[in-house]
Amino acid sequence: MTSITIHDLDDALTRRLSRRAAEHGRSMEEEARDILHQVITGSAAADADMKAAQDRAAVSENLGRTIHARFAAIGGVDHIRGE
Repeated sequence: MTSITIHDLDDALTRRLSRRAAEHGRSMEEEARDILHQVITGSAAADADMKAAQDRAAVSENLGRTIHARFAAIGGVDHIRGE
């Protein structure tokens, strides 16, 4: 595993991290590691979900247009049903 060192943390931020770590019964290092993990993996998962939803919407829209164009070329759905 890789180690990192973060310099020049604001004192108020350090106190908040310390308090949060104590509330969760872990060290500041463990708490910082958990925060980083949540933020990074949560953001990546949200980005992937957004991209997948956009892809599904694009496929659905393209499919709808393709179907419409095919039926429009022969006079639409009413023409097929004999109306």
